Amino acid sequence: MLPVLVVHGGAGQIPKERVEMSSAGVRAAARAGYAVLQGGRSSMDAVEEAVTNLENNPSFNAGYGSVLNVKGEVEMDAIVMDGRTLASGAVSAVRNIANPIQLARLVMEQTSHLCLTAGGAGQFARAMGMPEVPGDSLITEYARMRWKKNLAPNANPVESQMEKMGTVGAVAVDEDGNIACATSTGGILNKMEGRVGDTACIGCGGYADNRAGAVSPTGHGEAIMKVTLARLILFHMAQGMSPEEGSDLGLATMKERVEGLGGVVTVDPQGRWAARFTTTQMAWAAAQGGTLHFGVFSGEDVTQDIGDPN
Repeated sequence: MLPVLVVHGGAGQIPKERVEMSSAGVRAAARAGYAVLQGGRSSMDAVEEAVTNLENNPSFNAGYGSVLNVKGEVEMDAIVMDGRTLASGAVSAVRNIANPIQLARLVMEQTSHLCLTAGGAGQFARAMGMPEVPGDSLITEYARMRWKKNLAPNANPVESQMEKMGTVGAVAVDEDGNIACATSTGGILNKMEGRVGDTACIGCGGYADNRAGAVSPTGHGEAIMKVTLARLILFHMAQGMSPEEGSDLGLATMKERVEGLGGVVTVDPQGRWAARFTTTQMAWAAAQGGTLHFGVFSGEDVTQDIGDPN
């Protein structure tokens, strides 16, 4: 059942008025990534395309629409990984870049490093000819409103995080059986300046290996890092578990050991896939065999023809 691509738009509690736009966003991204696969291109091209699509959508916490740090500024993290060679590239705490996922891929392909951060990543982006954008151009009114709300002396940070828009990610297997993952985020609301979460850390915010599969997680970054969630799930799959079983066990471990909630999209080399989460909701979509699967709530799996524009 190759090729296949699965995307997520973040796990958490999506405000009622934003559920439909979140679902529409992941469906559009899944179609965009799957079209790349149908054109015979690689899984890496497909996950980059899908995540770029999500970064450009203000409904999500990545690229345009990222949450703000305590100073009211955007700092973003992203990672890509190629399961054929185990090559990976990441950026952390980057500013003034519309599509950090594209910069992460350049780190993978044009340097001998796995991760560049902050000013160094910005310097590399300029050297690669990647255009800089004004910081304010990445800020939505919704993100600014939530930042201000959380600065108030009586703010409830737990409540604010529950309403977070999501980190975005994608996993794919192409027709040649090569596997890739990509994850991008603006981080957590009102974070300290310079905070880097799981997304930019290999094995935490993403992992891809042709011998086992690929995972892109979402949730509280510090919890994901403590259990190296992506690598943990692939370890279970390498021992014979299905994507669903491995994902559920990894998420259960994170909840039990560090009281962390989150979600993942997962694929294996045969094209079996899963979208699993322990939060209230997670917007996700999967494209395979000309069919689009999608959902937001636990147990939801709606299907439609991939060509249906709605």
